[in-house]
Amino acid sequence: MFGDRTKKLTAMLPLRMRNQMDGLYEALQVLMEVRDPRVLVSLAPSGIRGLVLQRGKQGVPTQTPAHHSAHFDWTYPSDNSEMRALYTRAKVGQWNSDVALPWGTSVDPYDPATPLLPEGFLDFDALARAGIRLDAKERQRLVHSVASWMLSQFLHGEQGALFAAAQVTEAVQFFDGKLYGATQVMDEGRHVEVFHRYLDTKLEKLYQVNDNLFVIIDALMADARWDMKFLGMQIMVEGLALGAFGTLYKQTKEPLLKELLKYVIQDEARHVHYGVLALRDHMKQLSDSEKREREDWAFEVALLMRNRFLAYEVYEEWFEGILPRAKWREFVTHTPGMHQFRQTMFSRLVPNLREIGLITPRLLPRYEKVGLLQYMGGLAADRLDGDGLIAELDHAA
Repeated sequence: MFGDRTKKLTAMLPLRMRNQMDGLYEALQVLMEVRDPRVLVSLAPSGIRGLVLQRGKQGVPTQTPAHHSAHFDWTYPSDNSEMRALYTRAKVGQWNSDVALPWGTSVDPYDPATPLLPEGFLDFDALARAGIRLDAKERQRLVHSVASWMLSQFLHGEQGALFAAAQVTEAVQFFDGKLYGATQVMDEGRHVEVFHRYLDTKLEKLYQVNDNLFVIIDALMADARWDMKFLGMQIMVEGLALGAFGTLYKQTKEPLLKELLKYVIQDEARHVHYGVLALRDHMKQLSDSEKREREDWAFEVALLMRNRFLAYEVYEEWFEGILPRAKWREFVTHTPGMHQFRQTMFSRLVPNLREIGLITPRLLPRYEKVGLLQYMGGLAADRLDGDGLIAELDHAA
């Protein structure tokens, strides 16, 4: 990440200072890669709060200002038949986690018969080449930590989705969209409940929110524009989450976690569908300047989300002081399981950006450069439902 001259200079510093400089440089690089000044203005305050000040890791509640306007319509129109149909599906799809999930299942994160993550998810040979040699028990503990970290980030993302869904329900211009939005608020509250309960009572481990995820949630909470909240949460965060949940559903052999993910995936498929319905026609009504800003914002946030899965929180617990931060980043970037997660996540996101018109000829070279153009041909959320998605995942497994 550093230039050659900088690398030589920093190599002379103690490891702790090198890691601090690496973190600051990485945060600066994320912001410097933003090309559109309007996107930079939108993300920079949250970037500073999240990446530099690490406001999500100070052990106190985060206060984020909200600036959106609540949109009331006292005529209660039936103004979007597709959203009304989605609302009907959502009412039927509500589930009670106390009844639906077998919480009595005994979960042993170290049982090889029901592994949280598959063998080979982490490349322990690569860690050994970096000077970290773990015995069999330590390897099991590290896999447990990585699984707990992933589920912790799912939990934090669902809390962000809960608050964003509440804001969107207030701000959205479609009355049928408000009715559907109310069901999503309930869904997200249930997702927060089940992920936290699983982490707390089964894995007994919870990690702090990842800085990159904090930046996105913080920026969406503060943005006054309803369509940006839709774009950020329904398309970006929820779309990537849908891919991540699907990947873990295919990979895990732990029965309670698999059943939990099945229910959550069915909800999430509706949420992303909602975002596509709301934004598909809306984007056509924007000015060229407004649409250009959203195109660039979506691309920049896609890169930020890709960087989200570097698990620095696990590094800080396990290897800080004995392994350079840059070496851990290299390991996590190339280790098989995390690489597959990133691939599947973006396979769900890119088709939705295409469907709402945000991957234009101007952006194609940038998506191609970062390796995301390969997902352009996938199905968008309006052509997927939860049951079909689960059947597809079961077949692939």
